Amino acid sequence: MPTTPAPAPDVRVRRVYEPPSPDDGTRVLVDRLWPRGLAKADARVDVWPKALCPSTELRHWFHGPGRGDYEEFRRRYEAELAAPEAAEALDHLRALAATGPLTLLTATRHPETSHTTVLREELTG
Repeated sequence: MPTTPAPAPDVRVRRVYEPPSPDDGTRVLVDRLWPRGLAKADARVDVWPKALCPSTELRHWFHGPGRGDYEEFRRRYEAELAAPEAAEALDHLRALAATGPLTLLTATRHPETSHTTVLREELTG
């Protein structure tokens, strides 16, 4: 009897400033810095794995003067995710995603061209 493949994990990306939703599942802040002006109680963050956040150096390069190229950012960030501490944190999120919805939270204005897209692909791919 053939086995049915496991469904893809339900991993969502939302801005942390949006009100929490009952269907968010586990809420994971994936920014290195706490979002400005947001009370911790209002954010309802369940997990904050700083090891998965882009390094300060990479953030400054990408958002600094002359703004870095997204594809190069992606390549550098994927290299950071291969580091042992980040890989362990990524495995933990994979385990959480296997148990129910997982919502990646960011203060980034354009999540579609940020580290959240890379993380989501790592978790669902």
